[in-house]
Amino acid sequence: MPVADCRTYCEMIDRAAENKFAYPAVNVTSLTTVNATFKGLAECQSDGIIQVSTGGGAFASGSTVKDMALGAISIAEHVHRVAERYPIYVALHTDHCQKKHLDTFVIPLIEETERRRAAGQPNLFSSHMFDGSDIPLSENLDIAVGLLERCHRNEIILEVEVGIVGGEEDGVKGETSERMYTTPEDLLETARRLNTVKGARYLVAATFGNVHGVYKPGHVKLEPKVLRNGQQALEGVYGKEGRFAFVFHGGSGSALEEIHEAIEYGVVKMNVDTDMQYAFTRAVTDHVMKHYDGVLRIDGDVGSKKAYDPRTYLTLAEGSMAERVKQAARELKSVGTTLCKV
Repeated sequence: MPVADCRTYCEMIDRAAENKFAYPAVNVTSLTTVNATFKGLAECQSDGIIQVSTGGGAFASGSTVKDMALGAISIAEHVHRVAERYPIYVALHTDHCQKKHLDTFVIPLIEETERRRAAGQPNLFSSHMFDGSDIPLSENLDIAVGLLERCHRNEIILEVEVGIVGGEEDGVKGETSERMYTTPEDLLETARRLNTVKGARYLVAATFGNVHGVYKPGHVKLEPKVLRNGQQALEGVYGKEGRFAFVFHGGSGSALEEIHEAIEYGVVKMNVDTDMQYAFTRAVTDHVMKHYDGVLRIDGDVGSKKAYDPRTYLTLAEGSMAERVKQAARELKSVGTTLCKV
């Protein structure tokens, strides 16, 4: 199916909120990781979200160019072309763009969508994230309101972050402090400011002890009731229609019951990156260890071309990552929920 347009993406979000499931939002860095994501989602009949970070975009453009926007555009164009071959919907999203990268990442991508729309083409990206967690909330929301206005004009959904996600991902470091737990007051202020952009859709990455990276089960101490308390505060002022569509960042190492509790309180999108990286690399490592003599030219031998052909081990990596995507869909209860009617 085509990449989800704004109407379809909004329907995806609303359906997830109503039926208590969430979409896997998979960070990708290459054609192979994109293909793995499509494979996994399609095999379990789940719609989903494919996303590119600043670091992922820079990597995709090549180590000589290192242009995060160019790399993201290249990945997005591949997604648009191959999406037609799969019986599911995906939304295209950018992840964790801080203030310092707006002019070299999100703004050029919005401009690219504006050029496409002027030419009668579909949007390049479905949504963008502004990560203002490293600046005061007032400044965060000042910038977010301006971005939301521009996104709304172009039928793009904006994701904002309120609070701090601990750990580190793609060079984005979060502190460990009380700011790892978003307060109801923070969420009410977010709603007050963003709701001034009438008719605009946005997602909120609220924090409830989330930590980027990989940890053993039980290490990360989540407090999903932070989301419940926030929703109650929002309902008290704006009614049920004022509830937020929440995003869950830093889910690696979280217990399944914590994930399900977060979904109960309004999480509709969960970012999965670290575990995908491991699944991908594990398959490559297994291949190299099992075919060591073939991958390397040892003692003057010629090795095995089939063993060191990148297509061999990257196909295995694609399959391994696809299985991890399917696991994410099962854990998030999105299996069999696609909007696609084929």
